[in-house]
Amino acid sequence: MTAPEAGTPLALVSGALRRHERALLAGGSPWAGFAATYRRTTEAVDRALGTDLFEDPAWVAEWDAAFALFYLDALGGIRSGGPVSRPWRLALGAPAELPALRHVLLGMNAHINYDLPQALLAVIPAAEFADPALLAARRRDHERIDEILLSRVAAEDAALGGARSLLDRLLVPANRAATGRFLREARRKVWHNTRELHTARVNGASVYAARLAELEALAAARVQDLLAPGPVVLRLAVHGFGVQLPPGRPGRPGDARGRPATRTSWASTPLPL
Repeated sequence: MTAPEAGTPLALVSGALRRHERALLAGGSPWAGFAATYRRTTEAVDRALGTDLFEDPAWVAEWDAAFALFYLDALGGIRSGGPVSRPWRLALGAPAELPALRHVLLGMNAHINYDLPQALLAVIPAAEFADPALLAARRRDHERIDEILLSRVAAEDAALGGARSLLDRLLVPANRAATGRFLREARRKVWHNTRELHTARVNGASVYAARLAELEALAAARVQDLLAPGPVVLRLAVHGFGVQLPPGRPGRPGDARGRPATRTSWASTPLPL
């Protein structure tokens, strides 16, 4: 299987992820597993851009690159002592002795629940929310990412490896089935949360900041749930992986200055090294 073509947006993201992965491995960090999984998944998405899976491959590349920047920023903040959101601070502060799969799930949870709605908002301008046909196409491409994620479950499970109990080994087929369920559930909630944040965005910076703070609290609570002992994937299948903002109250349109910036190009933001 070939690596992504050098110079493509996601190949550059993959290169940044690989550099972090190597540094984390060299330092014996428990975060290395998530970085490796993220890098391999990004490469798989980049390969899929050359197929007919997506309706708008260029938009998917821009969105996935913007999404990755949230993780790279969180990792950089933790390593440098800078500001980090509560979901990521919990995920990256998890006990090192947890199984590699648990660290990956913690990272996935923080990234999907808290970062993904923000990344979608960064690449879907307000005008596109007023275009039902285009917005529906964006949602379909957003959901198609799950086909790639699900296709990689077995390979990532094998790559993470590590010591496992007999119960863990017996639960592998159930865990893989549960993964599909919680990804679909989380994806629906992410889209709901993106629309809620968009509504807040058009009502001004203070309204948006309040709604984002709500999402941060919900996402942090869900990461905390994952830190409890037990068969985590099965527990997620029962209780859910995603979080959902309650409907917001109609607000008065305010000053648009200070809204979340819409990235016209992911490449305008330097990748953390």
